[in-house]
Amino acid sequence: MTTAPESTRYDAHFRVWRGDAEGGGLADFTVEVNEGEVVLDIVHRLQATQAPDLAVRWNCKAGKCGSCSAEINGRPRLLCMTRMSQFERDETITLTPLRTFPVMRDLVTDVGFNYAKAREIPSFVPPEGLGPGEYRMQQVDVERSQEFRKCIECFLCQNVCHVVRDHEENKEAFAGPRFLMRMAELDMHPLDDAEREGLDRQRSLQEEHGLGFCNITKCCTEVCPEGIRITDNALIPMKERAVDRKYDPLVWLGSKIRRRRSSD
Repeated sequence: MTTAPESTRYDAHFRVWRGDAEGGGLADFTVEVNEGEVVLDIVHRLQATQAPDLAVRWNCKAGKCGSCSAEINGRPRLLCMTRMSQFERDETITLTPLRTFPVMRDLVTDVGFNYAKAREIPSFVPPEGLGPGEYRMQQVDVERSQEFRKCIECFLCQNVCHVVRDHEENKEAFAGPRFLMRMAELDMHPLDDAEREGLDRQRSLQEEHGLGFCNITKCCTEVCPEGIRITDNALIPMKERAVDRKYDPLVWLGSKIRRRRSSD
């Protein structure tokens, strides 16, 4: 095994949160860093050399599974996509678990809240009479929904959203940006036939999943590792449609006429 040149190696100071649901605190470590490494590499070295019981969740180490979410110097990030070269060599780097979700142990949190919210969203309803492989869409519609499908469910947007981060009582009524985006994707999908099954996605967004709680601070967009414009392309358009539907008299009248015709 080749050894990195001395000039590219240095010792970094880390403060890592250690503990569980009962409590814990920051522990100090000095650990070797080599050129080209990411924070997850350093965590693995800590496990190998100083803290074998350090708990961290990870899988692909390629920024595609979303597993290694944590807070680095207070900012939600992926450990595997945060390069050590971003920090000064004499800088103290602090690693803590995602603040919004309950701690299980060390850097691992219980993100079950997100899976519970995912189960509340009715899935895509295919058009009646069309089988798999028979769907046809305009390219512009494909591109619009494709952006939202880039989500790797790292839940950084969920973690940083102050509606749930700072107000535990909101969790029951608020799905969070990741799942509001999922519902927006389905509502914008030209082939989703939800109304055939009595599903009203726009009403559900507003009344059941808390779209009105979002005050478009764009913090979810800022931390998205896939660069999805969650606020601009999903949440704001759905807010505009919700307002039009509720307060625009022409839109309101048109919806009443459509409902009456469908019931005749």
